[in-house]
Amino acid sequence: MNKTGNKADTKKTYPELSVVAYCLHDAPSAIASAEYSTSRLVEAIEEGLAVEELEVLRAGLDMPMEKLASRLGISKATLHRRKRTGRLEPEESDRVLRFARLTGKAVEVFETKENARRWLSSPQAGLGGAVPLDYAETELGAREVEDLLGRIEYGVYS
Repeated sequence: MNKTGNKADTKKTYPELSVVAYCLHDAPSAIASAEYSTSRLVEAIEEGLAVEELEVLRAGLDMPMEKLASRLGISKATLHRRKRTGRLEPEESDRVLRFARLTGKAVEVFETKENARRWLSSPQAGLGGAVPLDYAETELGAREVEDLLGRIEYGVYS
């Protein structure tokens, strides 16, 4: 029972820690690792992320919102609707986390946000000359970008 005498809500609650900040490695690691397991990330996607997570990603990529929304497949009209409702759809949330995870991985590999942003926004020979953020607009492309980052990290760049 809660203070009002009603049955307590059984839905899990999580701290107000940004899922995107966690993926970008901007969250305190001790808190983040405890709160954001893979199952929690999947649950966050299924629930739909708060629209504020888009701003966290935008700041992490240092990219205008219009350009980011376009890369995520979110039209201006849809973006305005999402801002009104306060929540992204699961498919949109998945794309936001895809970009956040890739950006976080690039920061790990290149050691600074600026180096990661530069790499993610520049044509890469390992992707046939494609820009990683453009390539990552599909799940398959994102996996290829992640694979390339892994090869760079371990010195097997091709």
